[in-house]
Order: sequence, then C-alpha cells, then structure tokens
Amino acid sequence: MFTHIMIGANDPARSKTFYDAALGALGIAAGFAAGDRVFYRGPNGGALGVGKPANGESATFANGGTIGFQAKTTAEVDAFHAAGCANGGTCEGAPGVRENAPGKAYGAYLRDPDGNKICAFAPNPNAG
Repeated sequence: MFTHIMIGANDPARSKTFYDAALGALGIAAGFAAGDRVFYRGPNGGALGVGKPANGESATFANGGTIGFQAKTTAEVDAFHAAGCANGGTCEGAPGVRENAPGKAYGAYLRDPDGNKICAFAPNPNAG
C-alpha cells in the first residue's frame, strides 16, 4: 500500500543506531545514509526514511501515530523490543499478547530516540 514512510529525527546517526538494532532484529538490513537521512528497505519494496525535516525545523513526533512492523515470530518481537531499549529507545508496551488485536497477535511497542512510536507484531501461535 505504501511506497515509503518518512519520520523526523534530530540526530540521524543516533536514530540509525536505534533502527539498525530494532529493525535488524526483524531481519531488515542496516539502513543506508543519504545526506541527513537514513533509509531502510522492507522485504516487499516499501521503505522507511528517518532524518532531519526538509523544512529545517526540529523533528517532533506524531501524537497518536504509530508505525507497525511485521515480525515472523514472537522471538523476533522480543528481540526487536530488547534491541530498541538497548539502543536509545524506551518501552511503550512490553512484549506480549494483545487481546484486542486481530488474532490476539503478539506485539511490543517502543519510542525511538526522538519520541516516534513504533511497534512489531507477529501472529500468535496459540490463538485458536
């Protein structure tokens, strides 16, 4: 559905460290730098861009916005959360089953170093 998603970052190098670790846990290759931005390619052709806003102003996060990443297994979700927390992110929801998610999916939420909210979800192998 999307060609790319772009989110702001005030320190692209710090964001690259965070996203390389968190997305790397989901099997996504390290980002590549393009000026003041870093890009990540998804397995289906979409991309995530992280970098300084084009208008030159400070990056701010979207209140109520969340970007979700697909994980293959619950172990990948756990690794995503641990890697993000260890690399400048903060926990916004520990890994676990989300009772209200379709199929009672297994997910975890993080805030990146600039406050952007991201999550990873995997199918719940125990959902009936």
